[in-house]
This record gives sequence, C-alpha cells and structure tokens, in this order.
Amino acid sequence: MTDTQYAHPETLVSIQWVAEHIHDPAVRIIEADEDPLLYETGHIENAVKLDWLTDVQNPLQRDFIDKAGFAALMNRYGVSNDTTVVLYGDRNNWYAAYSFWLFRMYGHKDIRIMNGGRTLWELEKMPFVKAVPAFPETHYSASEADVTMRAFRRQVEDIIGDSHTGLIDVRSPDEYSGKLLHMVNYPQEGAQRGGHIPGAQNIPWARAAREDGTFKSADELLALYTGAGIVKDKPVITYCRIGERSAHTWFVLTQLLGYQDVRNYDGSWTEWGNLVNAPIEK
Repeated sequence: MTDTQYAHPETLVSIQWVAEHIHDPAVRIIEADEDPLLYETGHIENAVKLDWLTDVQNPLQRDFIDKAGFAALMNRYGVSNDTTVVLYGDRNNWYAAYSFWLFRMYGHKDIRIMNGGRTLWELEKMPFVKAVPAFPETHYSASEADVTMRAFRRQVEDIIGDSHTGLIDVRSPDEYSGKLLHMVNYPQEGAQRGGHIPGAQNIPWARAAREDGTFKSADELLALYTGAGIVKDKPVITYCRIGERSAHTWFVLTQLLGYQDVRNYDGSWTEWGNLVNAPIEK
C-alpha cells in the first residue's frame, strides 16, 4: 500500500488542491482548531470558522447540537447539501477530524480534510488572511443523526472482557496509565480517577501523523493498529477524554484503512473516569 491506496482517498485533499479552489463557489473551506482563537490570527482565504465549543455543542446538556441546529449552522456557512466541504485545523487536524465525524453523522456526503492542516500550510509558506468571509444563507436539509457512529456508556460496559471487540484509548501513555489525571488548560475534561477502561489498547492518536501534519502511509497505519490486535474483522470503539482525539483515530480507521465497524465513544474518560462503580485499570 501507498498513501494513494487509502480506502477512501477522496476524503483527503492536498494544500495545492485547496489553493486552487479557494474561490470555487461549490467548495466551502472550514477551519476547526483546538485553539478557538487561532482563526483570528490568520486563516486560509474564504475559510469560515468552526468553534468546537460554541458552534456544535448543546448548551444545556452534554451532547451535540441536534439536527435543526446542524442545519442552521450549515445555513450560516452558506453550505448546501451538495457543497464540497473541506476541513482543516491545527494539531494535525485533531478538530478537523472531529468535525468530519460530526458532519458525516448528520449526513453530509462530500466532506474532506486538507491533509497536513495548518501545520503544512504554514511550512509551505502559504498565505493567511484576516478578512472574515460572508456567504448567502442556504436552506440545508440535515439527516437524522447516525448514532451507529457513536458508542455510549452501556455499549462500552457490554464489551469489557469481550475479545471480539477492539477498544482503543488514543490518549497519551501518561493519561492511559493514570499518571496524568488532569490535563493543563482543559478544566472541562477533568475526571476524579486516572487510568483506562479495562482491556483498552493504548495507541495515541498522534502516532497516525507525520511531523508535517500529514497522515502516515496506509502500510504504516495498518501496521500500527494490527500490531496491537485492532483488525478489520472486529468491531472497534475509540475513546479519549471528550471524543475529539478519538474521532481522529475513527477517521484513520474508517476513511484511510477501510474498517467497517468503528464507533467513537465521545463520552470518553470525562464520563468514564467520573462514573460510580465503573471499573478501571492503571
């Protein structure tokens, strides 16, 4: 396998492709960063901003915006059902992949990630602008959320000790071991206990990317996961602290390697580490 032999190569575009389509009315470029203030320092021309905390989270409960809320967001961006949406961001496209997962869950068909994200765009000295674009509102029709892409607490409880399901903890080794209980600057992701869900394999999400932010080759990625027993003929559940890093791994497994049954447990350690009577390992 090579990079071009990804299972779904159409879900990735190069920075050159983006540069050529900046003014294409059929394309909407969306920046989704871990740092919500980064967009204002400069962004790709005609890119709109997605703030992961204010734009896609339900303000009254721990969940995402609903179908109507997602449609309203697309209308605000000027996105139609047939618009090609291209996502990019910082931290090796961490939140771009999280947004990809959410957009796909609500049924948007033509969604892609700019391989390399802000990291590669900056390395190649591509231009940033500060002007915020505005587009005419659309009349987007969102699908009902495809919850088969999500894992919930009960489903995770049911697979503990089940060798027929692969469970991946994509956090850092120190988080996985319980050595690191609280991450600096992430107070909303706190948990009372450290450790990991019993049976989970620790495959940090960042190991799927190169230093320039691009995804590793299909061969390298397949070796990374199969080497830990995460194979294509088993269902897989990924998790981290709130589901964003594990969505990056979900993207790698489903879009680049072609795994068919992968769910992202977005409750993740923020839920599990605070549950009464939930088993953990250190």
